Amino acid sequence: MYRKFNADQLFTGYGLLDNGNVLITDNGGKIIDIVAVAEAGDDVQHFNGILSPGFINAHCHLELSHMKGRIPGGTGLVDFVIKVISERHFREEEILNAIEMADQEMYLQGIVAVGDICNTAFTISQKQTTKLRYHNFIEASGFPSSIAELRFQRSLDLYNRYSLPCPDNSIVPHAPYSVSPELFSLINAYPSNKVLSIHNQETAAENELFENRKGDFLRLYEKLGIDISNFKSSGKTSLQTYLPYLKKHESLILVHNVFTNAADISFVKSHTSGIIHQPSVFYCLCPGANLYISNSLPDVSLFTQLPSATSATLSTAADGITNIVLGTDSLASNHQLSILEEMKILQQYFPTLLTETLLQWATINGARALQLDGDLGSFEKGKSPGLIIIDHLEQNTLTTNSTVKRIL
Repeated sequence: MYRKFNADQLFTGYGLLDNGNVLITDNGGKIIDIVAVAEAGDDVQHFNGILSPGFINAHCHLELSHMKGRIPGGTGLVDFVIKVISERHFREEEILNAIEMADQEMYLQGIVAVGDICNTAFTISQKQTTKLRYHNFIEASGFPSSIAELRFQRSLDLYNRYSLPCPDNSIVPHAPYSVSPELFSLINAYPSNKVLSIHNQETAAENELFENRKGDFLRLYEKLGIDISNFKSSGKTSLQTYLPYLKKHESLILVHNVFTNAADISFVKSHTSGIIHQPSVFYCLCPGANLYISNSLPDVSLFTQLPSATSATLSTAADGITNIVLGTDSLASNHQLSILEEMKILQQYFPTLLTETLLQWATINGARALQLDGDLGSFEKGKSPGLIIIDHLEQNTLTTNSTVKRIL
């Protein structure tokens, strides 16, 4: 049995089609075809708005869901990190309940897959029953070189716990300011790390640290009792300092990028072009969290000047094309876990951004970044990408009243 869907517009994952097209799936949601209305026959369901594949949340911290509203906004990153470390410990029952509710919230918000940061085992039980697909990024951190082996082994132990029930996992660096060169080396060498993620240039202090050994992170190390006496600045931005340590991944997601500049972007392109198995690099924007923590946003125009993913480039993993994906970060740093709300923020602050472009970032680009594009991200025959409807647009622009509803 087939199901047939028509709307004001149909977003395929790559572009918008008009209402003269019908999407056909089987009862389980597998894509059969897109045909003209005249060829579709009877029993076509019509929706007002844009039909789209389900969203991909490329960056989330599901395990922090119990901290919603616990940390005031506008603290800046260093104080936010201190608050997370010092105040994240709650009763296990409360943590697990919040994780379940957040997982359900993402499902209702049309999300079909998540790149999720994991520092604990708390999310394993939910991920055994969820309707969402997760790629689990098991974080490793430790700035002193002397603890690199210990910290990597701790992450490996957690990785092994996740690997039993969950098929998609990586051990990843937390951030440049929390990972030593020795720990980067261990992460780079781990053979299962095909997809990596790292918090990148979320605050100006991160670049200050690596450029001249100054800035607010010195206060963080002092507060946490971390000895950085052996740390020497590189005279370069954080991205240009750490990226050469990562050479064996297939996909790298740089998260936040609030203080990434044009020279950094050029460096990424030149660096990755020199790697034999050239990786895909993705810039993940989490505008809701950036506004919440520091009331700042990345200069999106720097990234949109780059070539965007098209059906022609999607088949070439080694073409060096950089892409934008979207994330929600955590409920500790955001008001909700909604990719649609992230799209609204971006269109509000960058009004020239087309909804079609934002949808591409939220679907096929995110699926590629997590290496789930064989089944998710676009309406292509044989895929099961989910089906959502986005309504209350005005002249193809999202409004404050725009909502998303899951159909499949």
